[in-house]
Amino acid sequence: MERSRVAVAGASGLIGGALVRSLRADGHEVVRLVRRAPRGVDEVRWDPAGRSVDTAGLAGCDVVVNLAGAGVGDHRWTEEYKKEIRDSRVLGTAALAEAVASLDVPPRVFVSGSAIGFYGDTGDRVVDEDAPPGDGFLPRLCVEWEQAAAPAREAGVRTVFARTGLVVAREGGAWGRLFPLFKAGLGGRLGDGRQYWSFIALHDEVAALRHLVDTRSLSGPVNLTAPQPLTNREITAAMGRVLHRPTLLSVPAPVLRSVLGEMAGDVLGSARVVPKRLLESGFSFAFPGIEDAVRAAL
Repeated sequence: MERSRVAVAGASGLIGGALVRSLRADGHEVVRLVRRAPRGVDEVRWDPAGRSVDTAGLAGCDVVVNLAGAGVGDHRWTEEYKKEIRDSRVLGTAALAEAVASLDVPPRVFVSGSAIGFYGDTGDRVVDEDAPPGDGFLPRLCVEWEQAAAPAREAGVRTVFARTGLVVAREGGAWGRLFPLFKAGLGGRLGDGRQYWSFIALHDEVAALRHLVDTRSLSGPVNLTAPQPLTNREITAAMGRVLHRPTLLSVPAPVLRSVLGEMAGDVLGSARVVPKRLLESGFSFAFPGIEDAVRAAL
């Protein structure tokens, strides 16, 4: 990737923050989209809910990366919070896509976040980017989320959807909650543990995002997951081995449903998703296995 000017929405999040650090370390100029008044030349004001962006701040950007959105697992899925999850993604993506399309000299690529939640519960079936959307809140959300990027694509900007899996990181996301439990010896399988989890190391997630930027043949959906999804039972055992802790406990499905409500369906659901297009485009994983990914996070 030649030295570029890159705009990043969601730069304060787990993945966005890591991406910004990686880009700046390699000498790229990074502009962060912020919801408050900018405090420096490297910040641009935007209002996702109001679908407004300071387009002057995007001028000269070669790349726009959209990773903004309220945390899916941060709160119980009340109707109010589901609306926040949706609006933060759909309205924000629409605002950025419209801003990108309006520029006299648009960026060469728009990478927009998405998730493997697109596929829903796929059981034991292996799915790649050719699979249709599933049923439920997350699949419907992902469909709307990707459709919101239409203005950029229609303006001729190469648009890529990063359908991210469960990111293995100590600082946040699902694993940010798992690590303290397992270190305390309280880790265990969720439900019967047979559901597949499609994971990716944070290092590989950032490298894959940069690969999407650099690989001009890629557009549309690309799964960002490690090559071999594992069951929750297998991941639980691997966590125990790496952390040298027992994993004898389990959380029954009825308890999860009682505590998490509708979100329990996502935790107990199975997503055996593979990164077909990423691998075909020549991407190489640094931490393909779960034990490697967990050690990298630590």
